[in-house]
Amino acid sequence: MSFLTPLALLGAAIIGPLIVAMYFLKLRREERTVSSTFLWQRMVRDVEANAPWQKLRRNILLLLQLLLLLLLVLALARPFMFSTGISGRNLILIIDRSASMGATDVAPSRLEAAKTQAITLVDQLPDDGRATVIAAGGQMEVPAASSSDRRELRSAISAIELRNGGGSDLSQALTLASALAAREEQSEVAIISDGNVSFPADVRVPATVRYFPIGNTDTNVAISALSLQPSAGGQTLFVQATNYGANPVTRRVDLFLDDRPFNAFDVTLEPGREASRVFDIPAQVQTAEARLGEDDALPTDNRAVAVSIVNDATTIRVVTPGNRFLETGLSLLPGLQAQIVPTSTTTFTETVAEIPVTIFDGVVPDTLPPGNVFFINPPRSTEFFSVTGTLDFPAVRPLPGDEPLLRNVSLSEVSVLKAARLTVGNWGRVVVDGDGAPLLVAGERDGRRVAVLAFALQESDLPLQVAFPLLLSNLVNFLAPGSGAEAAQLAPGQPLALPIDQNITEVRLTRPDGSVVSSADGGIQVQNGQAVYADTDALGVYAVEEFRNQERVAGHRYAVNLFTAGESRIGPQQDMNVPQTSGLQSTVAREQVGRDEFWRWLAALALLVLVIEWLVYQRNGIAYLRDRWRNRGKPQKPVRAR
Repeated sequence: MSFLTPLALLGAAIIGPLIVAMYFLKLRREERTVSSTFLWQRMVRDVEANAPWQKLRRNILLLLQLLLLLLLVLALARPFMFSTGISGRNLILIIDRSASMGATDVAPSRLEAAKTQAITLVDQLPDDGRATVIAAGGQMEVPAASSSDRRELRSAISAIELRNGGGSDLSQALTLASALAAREEQSEVAIISDGNVSFPADVRVPATVRYFPIGNTDTNVAISALSLQPSAGGQTLFVQATNYGANPVTRRVDLFLDDRPFNAFDVTLEPGREASRVFDIPAQVQTAEARLGEDDALPTDNRAVAVSIVNDATTIRVVTPGNRFLETGLSLLPGLQAQIVPTSTTTFTETVAEIPVTIFDGVVPDTLPPGNVFFINPPRSTEFFSVTGTLDFPAVRPLPGDEPLLRNVSLSEVSVLKAARLTVGNWGRVVVDGDGAPLLVAGERDGRRVAVLAFALQESDLPLQVAFPLLLSNLVNFLAPGSGAEAAQLAPGQPLALPIDQNITEVRLTRPDGSVVSSADGGIQVQNGQAVYADTDALGVYAVEEFRNQERVAGHRYAVNLFTAGESRIGPQQDMNVPQTSGLQSTVAREQVGRDEFWRWLAALALLVLVIEWLVYQRNGIAYLRDRWRNRGKPQKPVRAR
């Protein structure tokens, strides 16, 4: 045990002897009733007995007052015990609330344990300390900023809820924490997580960073894939389970079609391996569900749903002089219908709801149709880009970074004979570069998504590569969300964007919990020919209905599942290497730097002793009042006169 203000202990050495001396000097005369003045002589002799500096006799009041003094002095000295925690006056709390924090290996869940740890750190703050609470995982939130109000901080921490979507990227949280720490002295950053997070390698936090790991197991099996795809005989159901733990396990998988049991099978999974099954099912099935037979540490990924896309295909217009590569590639994408249109077509009468995407292969019309567009080998400039020449044998260089359009796509072996030299405005991002000019551009302008491929497919070997159908699928998913190879599948937190016709008066959406939101009350945003709903964090099926003057004209369904390996790998990390300006890397909070003060308990005990001392001092008066209370209402005995 140590003291923050040890000089306060001198108070006991100074005041204690004064209290004892007062008892030495105190005259202890007692009031007595005597029957004769003859006894006064004895009372006078008592004066000598009460002379100062006589022998100190045992007195309960003296003991209580000395105990009170001791407690008060100890409270003023602010004793504390070292503990694992924080020592700064400006605490920046980063609490991970991503899906993996829903694991139940720490009761009741990792997130609840993290919030308990956060409240403990807040309680360790000195009286003039402040704290900022940052909720990381999904969209970053700051429920409390630089607050010294303990009640506000506890309330903000308790209100943090789990987020299934958005991953567990700490980039924004660490950037904000670095900015806050740079402004305040004695700042300290505390990260409470299971360690399954990501952050940029170039971050430098100008404060001490401490990591408090949560969790104690890595055992977890997940339904990692589930899809319903149209087939010649009906539909094909694909289900996959993955073991993310370190030990082999055997689990049972139950399948349900339209809420009725369909099949069940056992899978034995080695660590890090998956097992899959394929089933043929009737075309009329609307919903398929897979469940693991028993719960494990992370119940969120033990269940997955898939919805049928039969009779709900997306039509894509292809304006082309004839391109077998393009037509074949589009035909391989389930849930799509390619409408081939000759290049002589100049008028497009279909609405965005009917044809949301148009592909122009080697042609640019004078008037563009509504909806999103994809240009392949454009021969001339448009309002979106300018064609300023050609590139001969351009090198194919994908730009570094996590580009969704290049997911699972390798372009290292692709060769291009000739490409158009493009100049693109700030609306588009370059996906693939080629000798200083872009070869593939994608972006959004005025609510319209646009992609441009600068070369003809026939003038490259891209159609002969495995990358071609994958790149085409990614482009179609970008231009027509909810279609293509991943039709009706959304990641948690991914906005649901549905192209709608202008004559649609209302769009309603039924969430997995049965609640309904509508464009009429602002729950769904309708603009630029699209209905957008962003709150898709809950897992399950989202049903969308389109109405024209109270008449239902169309319906769509989307499935949201936790198919995220980074969240299903729940093994807690024991260290988190966050670069700090001091040169430190490790953030493990093993050293005893936290302070648990308990002066408040001593002050409360001193108050209790003070009350007891007062009661002892007033015991005669209290006894008198007690007797009066007991004798209330009783007749008094008359006094006889003599």
